[in-house]
Amino acid sequence: MRKVSGKVRGSALRSNLKLRLRITVWATLLLAVVTTAFLWTTAKAAPQQSPTPASPPAAQSPTAPPSQPALPSYFSGLKAADPTGNNYGVWSTPSGTPNADGSPGGDVPGKLGIADLYDRILHNQYAINIVWTLLSGALVYFMQLGFAFLESGFARAKNANHTMAMTLMVFIIGTAAYWVYGFALGWGNWFNGPAAPGWYPSLGPGLSVLSHGWGLGAHGDGTFKYGLIGTGGFFLTKVFHDVGLLALFFFESVFMETGITIPTGAMSERWNWGNFCLYSAFAPFIYCVFAAWVWGGGWLAQGGVNWHLGNGACDFAGSGVVHCVGGVMALAGAIVMGPRIGKYVNGKPVAIPGHNIPWVVAGSLLLGFGWLGFNPGSTLAGTDLRISFIYVNTVLASVIAAIVSMIVYKLKARTWDPGMMCNGFLAGLVAITAPCAFVTPIGAALIGVVAGALVVYSSIIVEKAGVDDVAGAISVHGTCGAWGVLSVGLFACGEYGAGYNGIPTPVIGLFYGGGAGQLIMQCIDLAALVTWAFVVMYVWMKFSNMIVPIRPTREEELKGLDATQMGVPAYPDFQPAVKEELEFAG
Repeated sequence: MRKVSGKVRGSALRSNLKLRLRITVWATLLLAVVTTAFLWTTAKAAPQQSPTPASPPAAQSPTAPPSQPALPSYFSGLKAADPTGNNYGVWSTPSGTPNADGSPGGDVPGKLGIADLYDRILHNQYAINIVWTLLSGALVYFMQLGFAFLESGFARAKNANHTMAMTLMVFIIGTAAYWVYGFALGWGNWFNGPAAPGWYPSLGPGLSVLSHGWGLGAHGDGTFKYGLIGTGGFFLTKVFHDVGLLALFFFESVFMETGITIPTGAMSERWNWGNFCLYSAFAPFIYCVFAAWVWGGGWLAQGGVNWHLGNGACDFAGSGVVHCVGGVMALAGAIVMGPRIGKYVNGKPVAIPGHNIPWVVAGSLLLGFGWLGFNPGSTLAGTDLRISFIYVNTVLASVIAAIVSMIVYKLKARTWDPGMMCNGFLAGLVAITAPCAFVTPIGAALIGVVAGALVVYSSIIVEKAGVDDVAGAISVHGTCGAWGVLSVGLFACGEYGAGYNGIPTPVIGLFYGGGAGQLIMQCIDLAALVTWAFVVMYVWMKFSNMIVPIRPTREEELKGLDATQMGVPAYPDFQPAVKEELEFAG
């Protein structure tokens, strides 16, 4: 009798806990809906700002009205590279610094006029922005270690070396390809993109040499009605040796490698090494062409100017350009590649646990740390004080998404899952990446709520559809990246972005009285993204399979790619267990 009553009490406790969890989830969602409705019905469009110089991602050289004095060259654009920064204002030198002939020189404060001081102030501003951009890029560079831990941890022990080696070499081969052709395609015509009057590049006038491209509807001055690709900057030849330009080159390179790394997480444990290397050299093409359309002044960025749809495609730090492109590429690649041996039995998915979930947690935290360079660094200006909002919005969206994913997964699977907590955390980061500068902290939290639920349900749907995604990359980056793109059209609050993509007003979404124009533009952006990335990646995987097979042999996959392709296992002491698994599968 005692045992029976104990079971009854245990069952009652479990039912009670489940009921409480459901009440908590519904209460959270209800609060989100009420808050959104309140913002929608009470918010008014923010007053117009004067254009923020550092806001637009691409621009024309501004022309001063005749009534104003001519601007210094560091405003109007040099149209020539500056390899030392000597033309970026004037570098202050201590009083008494000797000249070449030994006579006293340097700055004498009492003799400096207003123009002299202004030259020195602008030089310092450019220096701050360049250092900010380089350090932010270094944080994004560090994210590759996070990907290595995360993806290797989700893989089995017999493929740990192979998976980690992919995260290394996709970065190395991809960056080399980016130097050869990727930067030119994506940013070669950056300076000729749409911009509001008075704009100048935050990284200095030398970026004006990025004025070579191709598109439809040429205006005769290097600009196009519909920009398609850049054509300047292949191999970074001498004409592009500029201090500000190279800062941009580095910063965008680490974004590119983040995007093309994403498919390695979905397709690990079964990707033949030779085919993977071919992918790493080709993937920057997919990424950089789409980046040209949004960040290189291309036709999607021009949607506000050409079609009067908000501020054109707004993707501040890359929910779409980086993450959704990578996630869609992962989806196409995983469909062509097929699932791992043993993943589906009689058409039903079978769980294949990762070998080291602590690595997954460590990798997620490293990625979160790097994201604090990813999003704020996308201002390309340490002097743009909106960076404090971007930091807070980034953190809020990630933590809220992690909490929601933890609860939703518990309700679905009746267990806590550290791997899903990590993917929820990353889903929030991915989703806030596009709107991070344009939304309020409350908006960021609501974006995180949706992302936390989306990543759980998307993972279930993808698995049931027969797509084997080892690390959950399709759901984290593809699904939640798409949500991030759309969320700009809903939650942009009108506080920031005046001048963005050539539109003088700030970026305003539907919930803040901005109408449906921005949301429609974000939908067009997303449709173009999915079509481009999926079709080109699908065709590439089919084509490259005719050159080097996509998958290893069955025997190699069962034995493990560490032993068969890397030549050395990650865990030599575990090899007897791998042998038993091979015998069982055989």
